[in-house]
Amino acid sequence: MRVKVGLAFLVALCAQGVLVDQPVISVNGREALGAVAQQVIVGLAIGFSVRLVFAAVELAGELIGLQMGLNFASFFDPSSNAQVSAVARFFGHMAMLLFVVINGHLMILMAVVKSFDRFPADGNFLQALGQMRIYELGTSLFSSALWIALPMIALLLFVNLTMGIISRVAPQMNIYAVGFPVTLTVGMLGIAATLPMLEQPVLALMQQAVDLFAAQR
Repeated sequence: MRVKVGLAFLVALCAQGVLVDQPVISVNGREALGAVAQQVIVGLAIGFSVRLVFAAVELAGELIGLQMGLNFASFFDPSSNAQVSAVARFFGHMAMLLFVVINGHLMILMAVVKSFDRFPADGNFLQALGQMRIYELGTSLFSSALWIALPMIALLLFVNLTMGIISRVAPQMNIYAVGFPVTLTVGMLGIAATLPMLEQPVLALMQQAVDLFAAQR
């Protein structure tokens, strides 16, 4: 916690040199409490928006794991306080690695600095709430998750259709004993083939989240 407070103070100190024409608020004035509430709301909104990016990737992993039949292999995730499947957790770790590779931490710092231009520290937190459009990122959560999982869903749907045709042609075959290993193998190969394409949707979601706070008024 002390390290976090120190890093926050360092970011604020470094950002002060690039911020111009900012309102001056007295610490003992009535506007100080409103400014604190406003900045807390903006900070929470930035963190929530970035968390939605990882939630979209994890939701795509949940959909893929459901098609693969691996949703029964779940773990307790302390960050979300819920059970998360193995595939969703794997996609979450991949998103975290991509976050570092695409310099997501620098994008967040840029969003924090630029947020002072869009939401000046004037204490009007109700106006800041009205200007935020986090619901736009929320609508992109499900569409982006489905877009990420679409190739795997189509591939596994084709495998299931093929297994259904085989079960009709050869009814003596135990389709349940054969179908699960085939679906699991094809799913693993599909994940390995489509994983390099994960960078573009993650980068697009991060850019959308940053633009909510970095865009000029």
